Amino acid sequence: MNNLRKSNIQKLPEKNFDVLIIGGGINGAVSAASLAAKGASVALIDKGDFAGFTSSNSSNLAWGGIKYLESHEYGLVNKLCKSRNHLMRSYPSTVKEIRFFTSIQKGFRFPPLFVFMGTIVYWLMGRFFTQSPQYLSAAKIKSLENVVNTKKVNGGFEYSDAFLHDNDARFVFNFIRSSMSYGCIAANYVQANGSQRVDGQWKTQAEDVISGEKFTIRSKVIINSAGPFVDPMNQLNQQTTEHHHLFSKGIHLIVDKITDSNRVLTFFADDGRLFFVIPMGPKTCIGTTDTQVEDPHAKVTEKDRQFVLDNVNKLLDLPKALTQDDIIAERCGVRPLAIKGKGGKADWVQLSRKHAIDTNEVDKYLSIFGGKLTDCINVGDEVANLVKGLGITLPFESYKWYGEPDDTVRDEFFHRARLMDFDALTPSTSSEPLTKRFWRRYGRNAINMLEKVRENPEMAELLIENSEYLRVEIEHAAEREMVTKLEDFLRRRSKISLVVRKEDILSAPGLREACEILFGEEADAKLQEYVDSVSECHFDSAPRVSNA
Repeated sequence: MNNLRKSNIQKLPEKNFDVLIIGGGINGAVSAASLAAKGASVALIDKGDFAGFTSSNSSNLAWGGIKYLESHEYGLVNKLCKSRNHLMRSYPSTVKEIRFFTSIQKGFRFPPLFVFMGTIVYWLMGRFFTQSPQYLSAAKIKSLENVVNTKKVNGGFEYSDAFLHDNDARFVFNFIRSSMSYGCIAANYVQANGSQRVDGQWKTQAEDVISGEKFTIRSKVIINSAGPFVDPMNQLNQQTTEHHHLFSKGIHLIVDKITDSNRVLTFFADDGRLFFVIPMGPKTCIGTTDTQVEDPHAKVTEKDRQFVLDNVNKLLDLPKALTQDDIIAERCGVRPLAIKGKGGKADWVQLSRKHAIDTNEVDKYLSIFGGKLTDCINVGDEVANLVKGLGITLPFESYKWYGEPDDTVRDEFFHRARLMDFDALTPSTSSEPLTKRFWRRYGRNAINMLEKVRENPEMAELLIENSEYLRVEIEHAAEREMVTKLEDFLRRRSKISLVVRKEDILSAPGLREACEILFGEEADAKLQEYVDSVSECHFDSAPRVSNA
């Protein structure tokens, strides 16, 4: 089981690496992909799964930061718009334009026309890369999107931004997978227990949290990209930095599809924060909240749930009000907000998601604060430049480390798919044709997967109903995606546990078979581990699974 992870863990203490990256969220993932592609020897570890924290609990949006216009951060908006456009060009099947359909309530702090003018400025700053904004009267909003409650709406508008078609964790993992293809030695569930600089080299005490095995990783440079845990990691490693983090908790609730329009419905919630109703394949994702918390291990509270439900029921004209029984899944994470200095008294609501990288040149140690999905390519490039400045040779410095494979590879895949009529195998519950999905998720690897389906039609079976994952995809995950726990696959390599109720997952006839593909002899133990973890959730009273 999981030969890739075992092999990588064996290699971690054997080499002297140029760079050790601690943390496999978006910042660590792009750092690894960039450095490995440019020729550095890179190790990456995460104490949990890749993208296991903040990077798997976003709104799945890649946006240019329209809300920062209100705080006059025009430079940041300009930079984020450029980053968003670059991301859309680089990942055309993953990061796609989507319309934001915004309603402004009567009594809001600005009249609708004034806010609409802001979307024109935003479009200009976005270099006209997307469709133009449109002003909408309340009547027009109702005619285009009947589900919106327009009784207290003063007007609104429609503008464009971008979203991640699959999910954030999958997007992050594809950078990890890319880094491994360039030679990075990455392993999940490996904890860093402290690093010391000895004779010009870092020695990091690491522990495989699954087996308990302890070992030392040697590197010239350390990059602390531990997301919300950057500060405690720096404390452990006796590093003093200019920045530190404050945390804002955000939650989303996932329910059955509310509208078929494939727009993001945007409002201002009771607390004045932007509130979204976001398409998520066959479901709808609703949120978010904005609560300052001290502890990054945040949980969804009854108050959080009620806030989201109260707002969505007030803002939408639903046939029946949404209740807690309608919640299929929840997302909860903290936004690590970078702040300068030692105090924590800043107006944290006004803090933006811009990243900051602090460099200790003497110790050759980087700390990455803040950041967001939209800005990820910039982070990867910036880290490579900083590491080069620390004396690490990058033999392929100008190599382009990101983006989908070129059109030649894409055309070859789609040609082969058409020749075997691959889309005819698309399950009736799928939200899109198989060819689109396979190309977006797997790129050049999708060609090999086509061959497996051609050779064995059983590879096109759907093991878990409504999951949008075929047997061949589960086999691919078992071989190449370092799935260590069942939750890694159901929640982060895929979004199955976000769009299928837990009880439906557990009762799926093919779940055990999926576990056997993923975990071999450990299938029953891994399945029970998952059952035990989900039985703690408020909306699930899962039974134990027998070993029969």
